[in-house]
Parts: sequence; C-alpha cells; structure tokens
Amino acid sequence: MDMERVRREKFLDNNSRVLRAINTLRIQYVKIRELEYALGAEITPSEIADSVNYLNEGGYIKLRDVEFHKEVADLADADLHLLEAKLSAKGIAFLNGKISDPCIRR
Repeated sequence: MDMERVRREKFLDNNSRVLRAINTLRIQYVKIRELEYALGAEITPSEIADSVNYLNEGGYIKLRDVEFHKEVADLADADLHLLEAKLSAKGIAFLNGKISDPCIRR
C-alpha cells in the first residue's frame, strides 16, 4: 500500500474519531485543545485540524470562540486552539446512521 493511500484511509478514520469524540458531551461544546489531549495518542494535532476543518465545512459540527461564544463559519478565520465544537443536526444524523459520507468511516 502506498503512503498516499494510507494517508487517505487514515483521514476517513480520523474524521470518525473526531466526530465521535465531540459527541461524547452531546449538547455541550468541546474545546479543541481538550480534543487534542484526548485523541493525542491516536491522531496528530495537524490531523485533528484537518478533520475539524472537514467536519465544519461539511456541516457536521459547529465551531465557536471559547471566550465570546461567537460562532465561527470558517476555520481559516480563527485560531483553532481558541475554538470549541459541538455536533450539528447533520453530525447527529450521521452518527445515527441516517446519512452517509464517503470521507467519514462508519
């Protein structure tokens, strides 16, 4: 298996891990720093950033500023470590098997 394919496959797994980790607190927001700490043994910080970006762009999670609780539409407009995330309705639907996504491993 070539390295590019390994990277692509890991991306699918990482997206699933990040989504499930955010789901652990259900209706509460999870700080991205805490997410990195919790998943640090499995996923690098740059991989977490890639997954958070994908999940946000795909509408699976909502991001907001930790201090002011202002929603952030685009990860490029904020410091990842000053954000927190929670599942959107689409993220909940995915985890409940109601929708699928080719970039998130079920």
